[in-house]
Amino acid sequence: MFSKRIAVLAAFSTVLSTGAFAADIVSAQEVIPVFSWTGAYVGLNVGFGGGKVKYMDPAGHGTLFSVTSNGFLGGIQAGYNYQIDQWVVGAEADFQGAGIKGEMDMGGATIGTKIDWYGTVRARAGVLATDRLLVYATGGLAYGHTKTYIEDPFGMGFSESKTKAGWTVGAGVEYAVTDHVSLKTEYAYTDLGKARIFEGSVDRKVNFHSVKFGINYKF
Repeated sequence: MFSKRIAVLAAFSTVLSTGAFAADIVSAQEVIPVFSWTGAYVGLNVGFGGGKVKYMDPAGHGTLFSVTSNGFLGGIQAGYNYQIDQWVVGAEADFQGAGIKGEMDMGGATIGTKIDWYGTVRARAGVLATDRLLVYATGGLAYGHTKTYIEDPFGMGFSESKTKAGWTVGAGVEYAVTDHVSLKTEYAYTDLGKARIFEGSVDRKVNFHSVKFGINYKF
């Protein structure tokens, strides 16, 4: 009789301990944090850009000539993301210092155009490939400062600066390394529109491609 009671108590104790162990497992699973993209962020980026500068007849007779431009860029960005299930939407603004320049020799004189700086204000929308890997598209307003100049061998020259607005569109990939730090790669096409320069004698159009590598800190 005594041995039966011991056996019953041992079995009851085993059931309780097993249940407690299972509860511990469920509890541990419940407290595992899930990463969320929702929140504000700031960051830095560097990259490279290049494209075409077209000089056109203002009378509408087509392109007179075009120059290939290229150069490095770098700047800052800030934005806000909001996650809805596997989708992430948000907005981002950035500002870039740039040295994207294209020049052409014209019978001893040099004509060139340089993008000194530019910025964008864009919407972003993407889907999560994993909980920490975001693939997104982006697009919106672009604005920038350009300078077109003519230099000759005798040190004489002329330049004209313009600040113009246009548009930009692109796509990128961003990976959250930690809960606060993410790395991204982004491609964009930017069009800063057309400007009439040199006392109305030439229309100039600036557009370029860029690839940027950045790091963000999420608050």
